[in-house]
Amino acid sequence: MGVLNDAKNAVAVVRKAARGRSAYREVTSAMREQGPLERDRFQIAVYFADSDVNMYQMRQWYRPLQELAKTWPVVVMARHAMGAKALLDDGALPVAFVPEVRGVERFIERQDIRIVLYVNQNMRNFQMFRYGRRWHVFINHGESDKMYMTTNQYKAYDYAFIAGQAARDRLERTLWDADLDRKVIEIGRPQADHYSGTTPFTPDERTIVLYAPTWEGDRPSASYGSIVSHGETLVERLLSDPRYRVIYRPHPRSGVVDPAYGAANRRIIGAIRAANNADPAAQHVFDDGPDIGWQLAAADVAISDISAMVYDRLATGKPLLVTRPVEPAAEIDESGYLGACEWLTAEAAVNVIPEITRVLEDPHTAGRLEEWVRRYFGDTTPGAPTARFHDAIARLMREWDTHGSVSA
Repeated sequence: MGVLNDAKNAVAVVRKAARGRSAYREVTSAMREQGPLERDRFQIAVYFADSDVNMYQMRQWYRPLQELAKTWPVVVMARHAMGAKALLDDGALPVAFVPEVRGVERFIERQDIRIVLYVNQNMRNFQMFRYGRRWHVFINHGESDKMYMTTNQYKAYDYAFIAGQAARDRLERTLWDADLDRKVIEIGRPQADHYSGTTPFTPDERTIVLYAPTWEGDRPSASYGSIVSHGETLVERLLSDPRYRVIYRPHPRSGVVDPAYGAANRRIIGAIRAANNADPAAQHVFDDGPDIGWQLAAADVAISDISAMVYDRLATGKPLLVTRPVEPAAEIDESGYLGACEWLTAEAAVNVIPEITRVLEDPHTAGRLEEWVRRYFGDTTPGAPTARFHDAIARLMREWDTHGSVSA
């Protein structure tokens, strides 16, 4: 078995390398055809050092960044060929492909970059931190109570944009000697103003349930995934009841560590396909598309693992259930929303329909939800988060001007 796994791993490495070389050729060709970006065109850059596997972290920011670009043009600095190819294929924002440090330096020389935004904690972010006289700002790729949200890496950035008071409280509890009053700016969830995609079915009398599990995690403390423990059971119950329509949106990394997790994911996809074949009017959806938003808006109830998706859904103010991890070592911060959320245990997955009815119809549950929405996101009035995002950028631009005039 060990020899077989080694051989499979070797084949996977070779295939990945071949994809990388192909992507590099395609991207460099596209860059030559595009020609150099206009000098001094951009003052805001998004630094993205990942491959296409983490494109979901960029894609959720496309619409807010496109809106921001109407005032301050935005460019993405892509360090990885496969990530750059995905960015170019999406065509949402201008792209600079800078795989080597000297390419970063040439780009910095040609552009008046004053703010650099980071959507994740890639270790190559450190290579960009070397460039002073600009603000390095962590904007993250979601809001959650996962341990990732309190990493000491926050201190490496000049500023961090966070969703609201709950995020500030979380950082205050965890980080030592962090100047949060100066470095942290609350902006809410601007993505909630820019839901993307179109609903692929015509709404009818069916109750729409979004099931959005995360991946299995790469260590016990981060094992939040529910596909094996909850997913097959709850999806089976919903598919067998004609009152419900399922939108299944698994994390794109599902099964990369645990083959059994990937196999369960494929069985759920197959069950959805079979249910639609048996009843075309059901219009259940397996969703692996790049757009995120229509699912949150369309669903009457959402079921999510501990992940940013919980908080994306929370920002809508609509009912949700959170799956309780079966891994005893999984770290759960119950000092925030997870201490008061509507849990769905693995044992209760078989009774998912009564649980859905409860969160839809119980007024006390609805009242608690409303309180937590305010704590996590502040004012969720349409347009308010976008205004706060733009105000934060404007503030940093003014501060840049102040520092620039002093050092001139």
